Amino acid sequence: MSEDLVITKDRLLTLAREFFDTEAWRELAINGGLVICALLVAYIVHRLIYTAAKRMAQRTVGITDNALVTHSRGPARAILMVFALFLVIPSLNIPEDSIESIRHLLTLALTAAVGWLAIGMTGVISDVITARYDVTAADNLEAREMHTRARVIRRVLVAVIMVITGSIMLMSIPSIRQIGVTLFASAGVAGLVIGMAARPALSNLIAGLQLAMTQPIRIDDVVIVENEWGWIEEIRSTFVVVRIWDLRRLVVPLSYFLEHPFQNWTRQTSDILGTVFLYTDYTVPVGA
Repeated sequence: MSEDLVITKDRLLTLAREFFDTEAWRELAINGGLVICALLVAYIVHRLIYTAAKRMAQRTVGITDNALVTHSRGPARAILMVFALFLVIPSLNIPEDSIESIRHLLTLALTAAVGWLAIGMTGVISDVITARYDVTAADNLEAREMHTRARVIRRVLVAVIMVITGSIMLMSIPSIRQIGVTLFASAGVAGLVIGMAARPALSNLIAGLQLAMTQPIRIDDVVIVENEWGWIEEIRSTFVVVRIWDLRRLVVPLSYFLEHPFQNWTRQTSDILGTVFLYTDYTVPVGA
């Protein structure tokens, strides 16, 4: 039995040696090396470009170039790496059908990276607008209006860009596109069900646009909501965060401010009226 074990071990060693000495492993090592080199070159090029761009932006007074460098750094790195992989694909020693599959995956990645870049551009626009208005000033009514409008519109644009990017990516996949055509080719039941399911999200999205345009509330407004006194701390795409006087946070859906009455104490000005009671003796000289 020991001889069988020795023979088995020898055979395993021989098979392992033959397996690791095959041409496929050499090709795999070469292909992997090319891919790694392409990604490394793309990373170095990106690093050099954005290091120079950051130094140039720091020398200027405006905030536009700084915001552009900050918000486009990540998407630009992804785009450069995807382009590097596109360039190195013809040099890889792999079957043609595999090359087509990889190109399709890279196309999806490039679409996502471009959508990410578009989202970054909304951040640039928002930063440029809000930088012109100081929300910490004493009379900050106009600044709060612009900050609120910029934040809400940016979040709506981000949601729209994500939906468009996701739709483009899904439509590029033949199997999923065919499933979608099959589902929506019948009576309008599928569309009705999806519309009903998405009604809360759509209502909040529309409410966000209405709030951005009409602005019944703004960032840092003093409001009374659900009998709670607080300040509008954050306006998101689906809800509003109210910072209550005792540092609790009241989270309210966006649609609430369009469907329910509430008190806004700083609607027209940043000043807040208040009452002061002084309890004194009847002999106090009121005139003095």
